[in-house]
Amino acid sequence: MTTLGRRSALAAGAAAAFLVVLGSSATANAATIRTYPVAPGVRLNVRSGPGTDYGIVRVLPEGMSVPIFCQSPGTTVTGPYGTSNIWDNIDNGEYVSDAYVQTGSDGYIASRCG
Repeated sequence: MTTLGRRSALAAGAAAAFLVVLGSSATANAATIRTYPVAPGVRLNVRSGPGTDYGIVRVLPEGMSVPIFCQSPGTTVTGPYGTSNIWDNIDNGEYVSDAYVQTGSDGYIASRCG
């Protein structure tokens, strides 16, 4: 094998190893997303923004847990976990009131949505 051939083979091997590491890293990140339970017996409205004046995008069935990617201040709501103006971003353009999500805190547990 020529020197050029060896270099190409090494480069191809390094690229394959990088893709394997990249793939496993993405999988590991997806597996580490924490979810929080919605209050028992609640079918929770998911809104397009952080407040009750935003439209309902969908309704979560009872027994759901949700990820919290970031949090925003919005309409104050009273629910099973107190009164809060914090809204949890659970997906792109989807928010739920933190008063219905058991986070274990009365304050912010994630970064503010930007």
